[in-house]
Amino acid sequence: MSAVEAFDAVDLIRTKRDRGELSTEQIGWLVDAYTRGYVADEQMSAMTMAIFLNGMTRREIRDMTMAMIASGERMDFSGLGKPTTDKHSTGGVGDKITLPLMPLVASFGVAVPQLSGRGLGHTGGTLDKLESIPGWRAELSNDEMFAQLRDVGGVICAAGAGLAPADKKLYALRDITGTVEAIPLIASSIMSKKIAEGTGALVLDVKFGSGAFLQDIERSRELARTMVELGEDAGVATSALLTNMNVPLGLTIGNANEVRESVEVLAGGGPADIRELTVELAREMLALAGQADVDVEAALDDGRAMDTWRAAIRAQGGDPDAPLPTAREQHVVVAERDGVLVRQEALPFGIGAWRLGAGRARKEDPVQHAAGIDLHAKPGDAVRKGEPLFTLHADEPERFARALEAVEGAWTIGEPGDEIQDGGPLIADRIGR
Repeated sequence: MSAVEAFDAVDLIRTKRDRGELSTEQIGWLVDAYTRGYVADEQMSAMTMAIFLNGMTRREIRDMTMAMIASGERMDFSGLGKPTTDKHSTGGVGDKITLPLMPLVASFGVAVPQLSGRGLGHTGGTLDKLESIPGWRAELSNDEMFAQLRDVGGVICAAGAGLAPADKKLYALRDITGTVEAIPLIASSIMSKKIAEGTGALVLDVKFGSGAFLQDIERSRELARTMVELGEDAGVATSALLTNMNVPLGLTIGNANEVRESVEVLAGGGPADIRELTVELAREMLALAGQADVDVEAALDDGRAMDTWRAAIRAQGGDPDAPLPTAREQHVVVAERDGVLVRQEALPFGIGAWRLGAGRARKEDPVQHAAGIDLHAKPGDAVRKGEPLFTLHADEPERFARALEAVEGAWTIGEPGDEIQDGGPLIADRIGR
């Protein structure tokens, strides 16, 4: 005889449909019953749509997050004997910041457990980028991860299936039901994994603008505030930076080419925007971990961060000196006249790189590590007729036509003195401690 269930899913759906509040016990039951298959996908689809339309209170979002954490294991890094700090980005075009950031922060003796994912859609995942390094592996056991945190100081690896399994199931459902953008569901999804990961401090890089997941800055601000509150409620020191994703980050969009650019930053060079955001996020992470007055930029310039990067790549079977893959074919787009690049939209370039093979449409699709776009100019740069604006890279030349279609009209060459349409400063706001 089966056990009697504490609640009925239809009653809970009606409550949320009619703008009511769900109790802590109801939310706990719902997440558990869905994870074990008692609540059907159709019912959870109705619930996610009701949440998307009617929202949740701060208490409901906290209960949802804690119930998703309770669906799996929680990691504990207290045995490391040093503070832990992590960063999560909501993702964007050319966002490779995790790659230089992890070794930079770890070079100060703070442990950085960066559990990452693979990309779906136009944003390539951190693991996809790193897998372009010959020999590097993303899957580590908990023992291997702890050993690397102890010996090297930082790790970027795949999150284990044991962390917040309810989120994995719910995320897949949101993806096919038009409810991905619901702020309570985004916040509980991200924060359930980050809190379960066991980090002591967390910095959130919440994007806004044309290439961001949430384009409107006020919606991004609401998401940042919600996630900071969830972190603080769970005892994790949390803050957020609101960052501009109207223009691609850096000069590369793809996988191998983004690794190449990250290594340039670790060598003390690289594009100014990548360096600026890496440094600001590192300062924020270190301050939350108790190291507020350190010279972050010095660690990029004197090779300490690079040493940690090389050690971390080697620890995961990679060869930091091996040549990265290059595409078999390339197509150069040149400036049609002299002038100044005044506009460069992020999203079309992200879609263009995806169509070249840098991203995936389905989870099972392979990623072409050498595919992508190299930008030769950013808004504000002078350009000359006939000189390269950007280069497309692909293994199959038949991909170029659709990529060019995606970026058509995504940039404007104006006159010196014209307004630069970049959406403002790179870091627009800071939320939290």
